[in-house]
Amino acid sequence: MKTRKQSKSVKKKTPVAKPKVAPVSRAPETGTDTAVTTITVKLQKFLAQKGLGSRREMETLIADGKVSVNGQIATIGDRVGAEDVIRIGKRVIRFNLKESLPKVLLYHKPEGEIVSRDDPEGRPSVFERLPHLRSSKWIAIGRLDFNTSGLLIFTTDGTLANRLMHPRFEIEREYAVRVLGELTDEQMKQLTTGVALDDGQAAFTYLADQGGEGANRWYRVILKEGRNREVRRMFEAIGITVSRLMRVRFGPINLPPWLKRGQWLELDENKTRRLLSLLR
Repeated sequence: MKTRKQSKSVKKKTPVAKPKVAPVSRAPETGTDTAVTTITVKLQKFLAQKGLGSRREMETLIADGKVSVNGQIATIGDRVGAEDVIRIGKRVIRFNLKESLPKVLLYHKPEGEIVSRDDPEGRPSVFERLPHLRSSKWIAIGRLDFNTSGLLIFTTDGTLANRLMHPRFEIEREYAVRVLGELTDEQMKQLTTGVALDDGQAAFTYLADQGGEGANRWYRVILKEGRNREVRRMFEAIGITVSRLMRVRFGPINLPPWLKRGQWLELDENKTRRLLSLLR
Protein backbone atom coordinates (compact mmCIF):
# COMPACT_ATOMS: atom_id res chain seq x y z
CA MET A 1 0.00 0.00 0.00
CA LYS A 2 1.37 3.37 -0.89
CA THR A 3 1.03 6.23 1.57
CA ARG A 4 0.93 9.93 0.86
CA LYS A 5 2.85 12.57 2.74
CA GLN A 6 1.99 13.32 6.35
CA SER A 7 -1.10 15.49 6.45
CA LYS A 8 -1.73 15.92 10.10
CA SER A 9 0.27 15.49 13.28
CA VAL A 10 -0.06 16.13 16.97
CA LYS A 11 3.11 16.25 19.00
CA LYS A 12 3.37 16.09 22.73
CA LYS A 13 7.10 16.16 22.40
CA THR A 14 9.25 16.45 19.30
CA PRO A 15 10.74 12.99 18.74
CA VAL A 16 14.43 12.50 18.94
CA ALA A 17 16.01 11.73 15.60
CA LYS A 18 16.39 8.01 15.07
CA PRO A 19 20.01 7.17 15.83
CA LYS A 20 21.54 4.30 13.94
CA VAL A 21 23.72 1.68 15.49
CA ALA A 22 26.87 2.71 13.68
CA PRO A 23 30.30 1.10 13.79
CA VAL A 24 32.77 2.44 16.32
CA SER A 25 36.47 1.88 16.80
CA ARG A 26 37.55 -1.24 18.62
CA ALA A 27 38.59 -0.69 22.22
CA PRO A 28 42.37 -0.62 22.79
CA GLU A 29 44.15 -3.71 24.00
CA THR A 30 44.14 -4.04 27.78
CA GLY A 31 47.78 -5.02 28.09
CA THR A 32 49.43 -8.25 29.17
CA ASP A 33 47.66 -11.51 29.90
CA THR A 34 48.68 -11.17 33.54
CA ALA A 35 46.83 -7.86 33.79
CA VAL A 36 43.53 -9.03 32.37
CA THR A 37 43.33 -12.06 34.67
CA THR A 38 42.99 -9.65 37.64
CA ILE A 39 39.65 -8.35 36.33
CA THR A 40 36.76 -9.24 38.61
CA VAL A 41 33.02 -8.56 38.51
CA LYS A 42 30.16 -9.05 40.96
CA LEU A 43 28.88 -12.61 40.81
CA GLN A 44 25.23 -11.71 40.19
CA LYS A 45 26.21 -9.36 37.36
CA PHE A 46 28.46 -11.99 35.80
CA LEU A 47 25.70 -14.63 35.83
CA ALA A 48 23.20 -12.17 34.33
CA GLN A 49 25.67 -11.28 31.59
CA LYS A 50 25.99 -14.99 30.77
CA GLY A 51 22.30 -14.95 29.88
CA LEU A 52 21.14 -17.08 32.81
CA GLY A 53 18.47 -14.60 33.87
CA SER A 54 18.04 -11.08 35.25
CA ARG A 55 20.35 -9.77 37.97
CA ARG A 56 17.50 -9.99 40.48
CA GLU A 57 16.88 -13.62 39.53
CA MET A 58 20.59 -14.35 39.97
CA GLU A 59 20.59 -12.68 43.40
CA THR A 60 17.71 -14.96 44.42
CA LEU A 61 19.62 -17.99 43.11
CA ILE A 62 22.68 -17.00 45.14
CA ALA A 63 20.64 -16.25 48.26
CA ASP A 64 19.09 -19.74 48.00
CA GLY A 65 22.57 -21.26 48.20
CA LYS A 66 22.49 -22.72 44.69
CA VAL A 67 25.72 -21.07 43.49
CA SER A 68 29.25 -21.92 44.57
CA VAL A 69 32.64 -20.32 43.92
CA ASN A 70 35.73 -22.50 44.28
CA GLY A 71 33.71 -25.08 46.21
CA GLN A 72 32.24 -22.60 48.69
CA ILE A 73 28.59 -21.49 48.80
CA ALA A 74 28.50 -18.00 47.29
CA THR A 75 26.95 -14.90 48.80
CA ILE A 76 25.50 -11.83 47.12
CA GLY A 77 28.27 -9.34 46.42
CA ASP A 78 31.03 -11.90 45.89
CA ARG A 79 33.39 -10.97 43.07
CA VAL A 80 34.71 -13.48 40.55
CA GLY A 81 37.44 -13.56 37.95
CA ALA A 82 38.98 -15.77 35.29
CA GLU A 83 40.67 -18.11 37.80
CA ASP A 84 37.52 -18.85 39.81
CA VAL A 85 35.40 -21.99 39.35
CA ILE A 86 31.73 -21.02 39.43
CA ARG A 87 29.01 -23.65 39.64
CA ILE A 88 25.23 -23.66 39.65
CA GLY A 89 24.48 -27.13 40.97
CA LYS A 90 26.78 -29.38 38.96
CA ARG A 91 26.98 -27.01 36.01
CA VAL A 92 30.25 -25.09 35.60
CA ILE A 93 29.89 -21.48 34.40
CA ARG A 94 33.10 -20.39 32.76
CA PHE A 95 34.56 -16.89 33.00
CA ASN A 96 35.70 -16.38 29.41
CA LEU A 97 37.31 -12.99 28.78
CA LYS A 98 36.81 -13.42 25.04
CA GLU A 99 33.04 -13.50 25.65
CA SER A 100 32.96 -10.18 27.49
CA LEU A 101 30.69 -8.64 24.87
CA PRO A 102 27.08 -9.86 24.87
CA LYS A 103 25.40 -11.22 21.79
CA VAL A 104 22.66 -8.97 20.37
CA LEU A 105 20.26 -10.20 17.71
CA LEU A 106 17.54 -8.37 15.76
CA TYR A 107 14.52 -10.40 14.63
CA HIS A 108 11.68 -9.38 12.32
CA LYS A 109 8.73 -11.07 13.99
CA PRO A 110 5.79 -11.99 11.76
CA GLU A 111 2.21 -12.18 12.98
CA GLY A 112 1.29 -15.62 14.28
CA GLU A 113 4.24 -16.25 16.62
CA ILE A 114 4.40 -15.97 20.40
CA VAL A 115 7.29 -14.53 22.42
CA SER A 116 7.48 -17.47 24.80
CA ARG A 117 9.27 -20.82 24.96
CA ASP A 118 6.23 -22.66 26.28
CA ASP A 119 2.68 -22.42 25.00
CA PRO A 120 -0.16 -24.76 26.05
CA GLU A 121 -1.81 -24.16 22.66
CA GLY A 122 1.28 -25.27 20.77
CA ARG A 123 1.56 -22.09 18.70
CA PRO A 124 4.83 -21.27 16.86
CA SER A 125 7.44 -19.52 19.01
CA VAL A 126 9.95 -16.87 17.98
CA PHE A 127 12.63 -18.88 19.83
CA GLU A 128 12.28 -21.70 17.30
CA ARG A 129 13.76 -19.42 14.64
CA LEU A 130 16.82 -18.24 16.58
CA PRO A 131 20.34 -19.70 16.34
CA HIS A 132 21.20 -22.28 19.00
CA LEU A 133 23.39 -21.24 21.96
CA ARG A 134 25.48 -23.70 23.96
CA SER A 135 26.34 -21.99 27.24
CA SER A 136 23.68 -19.27 27.52
CA LYS A 137 20.17 -18.47 26.34
CA TRP A 138 18.43 -15.76 24.35
CA ILE A 139 16.59 -13.17 26.43
CA ALA A 140 13.77 -11.30 24.67
CA ILE A 141 13.90 -7.54 25.19
CA GLY A 142 10.23 -6.69 25.48
CA ARG A 143 7.39 -8.58 23.85
CA LEU A 144 5.07 -8.38 20.89
CA ASP A 145 1.68 -10.04 21.04
CA PHE A 146 0.61 -12.87 18.76
CA ASN A 147 -0.93 -10.58 16.11
CA THR A 148 1.78 -7.90 16.17
CA SER A 149 4.82 -7.91 13.87
CA GLY A 150 8.09 -6.00 13.74
CA LEU A 151 11.32 -5.55 15.64
CA LEU A 152 12.26 -7.87 18.47
CA ILE A 153 15.68 -7.64 20.12
CA PHE A 154 17.34 -10.60 21.81
CA THR A 155 20.50 -10.66 23.91
CA THR A 156 22.50 -13.02 26.10
CA ASP A 157 23.04 -10.27 28.69
CA GLY A 158 20.42 -9.91 31.41
CA THR A 159 21.83 -6.54 32.47
CA LEU A 160 21.51 -5.14 28.94
CA ALA A 161 17.96 -6.50 28.69
CA ASN A 162 17.02 -4.78 31.95
CA ARG A 163 18.60 -1.51 30.78
CA LEU A 164 16.40 -1.48 27.69
CA MET A 165 13.19 -2.67 29.34
CA HIS A 166 13.00 -1.07 32.79
CA PRO A 167 10.39 1.74 32.90
CA ARG A 168 12.72 4.15 34.71
CA PHE A 169 14.94 4.44 31.60
CA GLU A 170 11.96 5.48 29.40
CA ILE A 171 13.28 3.81 26.24
CA GLU A 172 11.18 4.79 23.22
CA ARG A 173 9.15 2.25 21.26
CA GLU A 174 7.91 3.31 17.83
CA TYR A 175 5.08 1.64 15.93
CA ALA A 176 3.30 1.84 12.59
CA VAL A 177 -0.45 1.47 13.22
CA ARG A 178 -3.21 0.79 10.68
CA VAL A 179 -6.82 1.55 11.58
CA LEU A 180 -10.15 1.66 9.81
CA GLY A 181 -11.11 5.28 9.18
CA GLU A 182 -9.40 8.54 10.08
CA LEU A 183 -8.83 9.89 13.59
CA THR A 184 -10.50 13.18 14.45
CA ASP A 185 -8.55 16.08 15.95
CA GLU A 186 -10.18 15.35 19.31
CA GLN A 187 -9.18 11.68 19.20
CA MET A 188 -5.59 12.58 18.35
CA LYS A 189 -5.55 15.02 21.25
CA GLN A 190 -6.86 12.33 23.60
CA LEU A 191 -4.16 9.88 22.59
CA THR A 192 -1.37 12.39 23.22
CA THR A 193 -2.73 13.90 26.45
CA GLY A 194 -3.83 10.65 28.06
CA VAL A 195 -6.49 7.95 27.95
CA ALA A 196 -7.62 5.87 30.92
CA LEU A 197 -6.71 2.18 30.83
CA ASP A 198 -7.35 -0.51 33.43
CA ASP A 199 -3.74 -0.23 34.62
CA GLY A 200 -3.54 3.58 34.59
CA GLN A 201 -3.26 6.55 32.25
CA ALA A 202 -1.36 6.16 28.98
CA ALA A 203 -0.32 8.66 26.30
CA PHE A 204 1.76 8.73 23.15
CA THR A 205 4.68 11.15 23.14
CA TYR A 206 4.23 11.42 19.36
CA LEU A 207 1.36 10.71 16.99
CA ALA A 208 1.37 11.47 13.27
CA ASP A 209 -0.98 10.75 10.38
CA GLN A 210 0.89 8.81 7.69
CA GLY A 211 -1.95 8.76 5.16
CA GLY A 212 -3.49 5.80 3.41
CA GLU A 213 -5.79 4.63 0.66
CA GLY A 214 -9.42 3.60 0.82
CA ALA A 215 -10.87 3.00 4.27
CA ASN A 216 -7.53 2.23 5.93
CA ARG A 217 -5.31 4.84 7.55
CA TRP A 218 -1.75 4.56 8.86
CA TYR A 219 -0.37 6.39 11.90
CA ARG A 220 3.08 6.55 13.46
CA VAL A 221 3.18 6.52 17.28
CA ILE A 222 5.88 6.63 19.97
CA LEU A 223 5.61 5.77 23.66
CA LYS A 224 8.12 5.24 26.45
CA GLU A 225 6.82 2.14 28.16
CA GLY A 226 5.87 -1.38 27.23
CA ARG A 227 2.68 -2.42 29.00
CA ASN A 228 0.81 -5.43 27.66
CA ARG A 229 -1.06 -4.62 24.39
CA GLU A 230 -0.76 -0.93 25.29
CA VAL A 231 -1.00 0.51 21.76
CA ARG A 232 -4.05 -1.56 20.87
CA ARG A 233 -5.76 -0.79 24.18
CA MET A 234 -5.19 2.94 23.78
CA PHE A 235 -6.92 2.97 20.40
CA GLU A 236 -9.69 0.73 21.71
CA ALA A 237 -10.26 3.17 24.58
CA ILE A 238 -11.35 5.83 22.09
CA GLY A 239 -13.45 3.42 20.03
CA ILE A 240 -10.90 2.61 17.29
CA THR A 241 -9.83 -0.92 16.35
CA VAL A 242 -6.26 -1.54 15.19
CA SER A 243 -6.18 -3.81 12.14
CA ARG A 244 -2.39 -4.02 11.87
CA LEU A 245 0.44 -3.14 14.25
CA MET A 246 4.16 -3.21 13.59
CA ARG A 247 7.08 -2.13 15.80
CA VAL A 248 9.66 -0.29 13.72
CA ARG A 249 12.07 0.95 16.41
CA PHE A 250 13.13 0.08 19.94
CA GLY A 251 15.36 2.70 21.57
CA PRO A 252 18.37 3.41 19.32
CA ILE A 253 17.73 0.43 17.06
CA ASN A 254 15.59 0.60 13.92
CA LEU A 255 14.14 -2.41 12.13
CA PRO A 256 16.34 -2.80 9.02
CA PRO A 257 14.08 -2.23 5.99
CA TRP A 258 15.67 -5.14 4.13
CA LEU A 259 15.22 -7.65 6.98
CA LYS A 260 12.32 -9.87 5.90
CA ARG A 261 9.75 -11.35 8.25
CA GLY A 262 11.04 -14.41 10.05
CA GLN A 263 14.69 -13.43 9.47
CA TRP A 264 17.26 -12.43 12.10
CA LEU A 265 20.49 -10.44 12.14
CA GLU A 266 23.21 -10.64 14.79
CA LEU A 267 25.06 -7.39 15.49
CA ASP A 268 28.80 -7.53 14.97
CA GLU A 269 31.33 -6.50 17.63
CA ASN A 270 31.57 -2.86 16.55
CA LYS A 271 27.81 -2.33 16.43
CA THR A 272 27.38 -4.04 19.78
CA ARG A 273 29.97 -1.72 21.34
CA ARG A 274 28.20 1.23 19.74
CA LEU A 275 24.86 0.13 21.23
CA LEU A 276 26.36 -0.27 24.69
CA SER A 277 27.95 3.18 24.48
CA LEU A 278 24.59 4.75 23.60
CA LEU A 279 22.98 3.21 26.69
CA ARG A 280 25.54 4.34 29.25
